[in-house]
Amino acid sequence: MSDDGAVSSERQAVMETAVAAKAASAVLRRMSRETKDDALRGIAASLRDQADTIAKVNAVDVQRAANNGTDAAIIDRLTLDSQRIEAIAAAVEEVIDLPDPIGDVVRGYTLPNGLQVRQIRVPLGVVGMIYEARPNVTVDAAVLCLKSGNSALLRGSSSARDTNAELVRVMREALQDTPIPLDAICLVPGSTHESVDHLMTARGLVDVVIPRGGGALIERVVQGATVPVIETGVGNCHVYVDAHADLDMALSIILNAKTQRVSVCNAAETVLVHREIANVFLPRLTNALNEAGVTVHGDRVFQQADAAVVPATDLDWATEYYSLDVAAGVVDSLEAATQHIRKWSTGHTEAIVSDSAQAIADFIAAVDSAAIMVNASTRFTDGGEFGFGAEIGISTQKLHARGPMGLAELTSTTFIVTGEGHVRP
Repeated sequence: MSDDGAVSSERQAVMETAVAAKAASAVLRRMSRETKDDALRGIAASLRDQADTIAKVNAVDVQRAANNGTDAAIIDRLTLDSQRIEAIAAAVEEVIDLPDPIGDVVRGYTLPNGLQVRQIRVPLGVVGMIYEARPNVTVDAAVLCLKSGNSALLRGSSSARDTNAELVRVMREALQDTPIPLDAICLVPGSTHESVDHLMTARGLVDVVIPRGGGALIERVVQGATVPVIETGVGNCHVYVDAHADLDMALSIILNAKTQRVSVCNAAETVLVHREIANVFLPRLTNALNEAGVTVHGDRVFQQADAAVVPATDLDWATEYYSLDVAAGVVDSLEAATQHIRKWSTGHTEAIVSDSAQAIADFIAAVDSAAIMVNASTRFTDGGEFGFGAEIGISTQKLHARGPMGLAELTSTTFIVTGEGHVRP
């Protein structure tokens, strides 16, 4: 078969899958909460029952990634062991406990002419997920879509192809004895970049595409999609230690934000320290980071404080490391800190450590990011930590949804207008 023929065949397969997902969404949107929650219970149970099989399949993906020289941080994201599979199943159960947003009245009122107006939440329809490495996203996205009445079209990376296929098989198998259509959860066929293109240009079949991964993936989808896109963001997250900070607290927050898990978008990548406390705090900070195995890419003041600090460049200020590396600098003021953040931030999460109410208020007013942490680690920017249950991603755009995206962010709205024979004069 010619290359053109292969592309045409792959496009047809993607379109057929999208058509099936669209048909399933029409059924799913009418399902009750009880029906959807029963299906989710079945999915959680199946994940636990087949955990050993899932882990064995995942081991093949992990070994292939290791053989290909894949970065350790990516392999960490890719790996599913029994503990992580249990966490995924538990996250499904957390979604069961969450309120169903469908039918919620966003606003309602009666006009002077007697017309009753209600704006209610409805499903988006078909949600296309394009994501890298993390197979847990396969389940998170599927169950959040199902609970919110949407069909999920899942296109993970080739590095997790066997694991993703196995997880989708397990979930669809769990739906077999339920009223939920199996095609409410679909794996997008194909393993080439062209299959991604087919998905994100399936306008009329796919209602929204959500890319989740590195900057290159997100940029490709944003630039190439004809389907509406909810942009999830790269996490170049900052921690600013103010002149009025509790230094013990600051040290604890920085270490947690940087080292608790490095391969995630809400890990801290830059630390900024007010000059007034630099002499006291920098030796403690660099020593603690060194002991934790973190390489500090610092400005001249940081370099003077510790010979192990390597010089920071503009690339460091702009980098989401996904590793035990951090950029670090000393600033003359809170305003200088927020200027630095506005220049280099990706709009994900920024944190301030301070005991000054005025400094905190000024920081919040000056920083334009999806989440701002006050005396808390950036690692809390997470749907589960916010009480949403499993999240589908963290949006850094400003339309429709921003920050961790839970069930409500997977809905649109419809206006219901009720009259008594009203006609417009």
